[in-house]
Amino acid sequence: MSKPSWQNKHIVVAGLGSSGVSMLRFFQSQECTVQGYDAKLSAERRAEIAAQCPDIELVDGSLAQVLQDADILAVSPGFPSRQPEVQAFAARGGKVVGDVEIFAQLVAQTDAKVLAITGSNGKTTVTSLTGFLCEQSGLKTVVAGNIGLPVLDAWMQNQGQADVWVLELSSFQLDTTSSLQASAATVLNISEDHLDRYDDLLDYAHSKTHIFTGSGVQVLNADDALCLAMARPNREVKWFSLQKPSDYWVDVQDAALPLKAGEDMLLKAQDLALTGLHNAANALVALALCEAIGLPRAGLLPLLTQFKGLPHRVETIGFYQDVQFIDDSKGTNVGATCAALQGLQQPIVLIAGGLGKGQDFSPLQDALLHKARAVMLIGRDAAHIEAALQLDVPVVRCESLEAATQQGFALAQAGDAVLLSPACASMDMFRDYAHRSEVFIEAFKELSQA
Repeated sequence: MSKPSWQNKHIVVAGLGSSGVSMLRFFQSQECTVQGYDAKLSAERRAEIAAQCPDIELVDGSLAQVLQDADILAVSPGFPSRQPEVQAFAARGGKVVGDVEIFAQLVAQTDAKVLAITGSNGKTTVTSLTGFLCEQSGLKTVVAGNIGLPVLDAWMQNQGQADVWVLELSSFQLDTTSSLQASAATVLNISEDHLDRYDDLLDYAHSKTHIFTGSGVQVLNADDALCLAMARPNREVKWFSLQKPSDYWVDVQDAALPLKAGEDMLLKAQDLALTGLHNAANALVALALCEAIGLPRAGLLPLLTQFKGLPHRVETIGFYQDVQFIDDSKGTNVGATCAALQGLQQPIVLIAGGLGKGQDFSPLQDALLHKARAVMLIGRDAAHIEAALQLDVPVVRCESLEAATQQGFALAQAGDAVLLSPACASMDMFRDYAHRSEVFIEAFKELSQA
């Protein structure tokens, strides 16, 4: 067994959110020399971390100075790894890693399978569903990563023991990952997101391709031009599609919307508890990943129908006067909102807006065309969304989400859906996307109980 790359090294962990603190805990358990760094560390946060990681030095101020004697810089996902101080450290021979890279070196010493999931949209649903299928199939399964449980916390909690690790990975995590050898991995799709951290869309897409290091099965979106370009020579590739026959596909020419594998009928979309065509695609990806590690299809198909989905992801919260109210507050970028719109079949009153993160909102035009009953806009970038839309339906600026919900319902007709899918981050008006969802649900309750 090879010696871990961090043994007997001086390590600085930069960025002290949940992943950063998990790295502090891990390196402390390995008896490494470790410091925690954050540019602006409040006294309250310092006390919280010190309680979890006693005897670790916590520093702030100049990163360049902190790195002078370091061998390894371990960056958390929220810490920009392209800043000049980090690049200068790497240029003089310093090693820059993230928590997923550390995990990759650990799991490589075991016989466990790894299923890795990334993409602009849908990755949390696919990760959760894949984990559900593996667990229900009798495997000791650990679900971790960007989904909420840092990979190193998951490793320590399970003492490195699992049959399969199912990982949701963000581009930020993949930027500092070089040796993950996934048994099967997927990039679900690519749409504009995080362009404040990347040079352009191609730069962002390239970061996603780090998930395909090694020789595992690639599961790729045949309908996405950037994903089409990710297929690597001499690798097994499984394609999924909502547009054409493929390894895994939905026959949209058939009113029953059957899910198929090649010519084989699997399920009808209505058999799934998940809502929308995009979730039919998510189900097919989870199936492909599980089949790639040898799980039998006959056992997986009944399990697909049992998975209920996740909160705030195209989740029906109720009906009032034959109008369906749908919470997709997790739709924090344009691609996610387009997927939600395309997955629903009825006319839609869309509620959108918030912090746009420099996105191009023009794709919403085609997604809303011939489907929108009205568009209600909220938040800081409402004007930018309005400027991108040329629709023959009302486009209304609202002061609050409560007002948007009430006015949207007034414009809806029986059989329509009022869809909260903001295409934006939430922090201009809310604590986070979950708080935005809570406000929407409360507005629906007040409306339906009036």
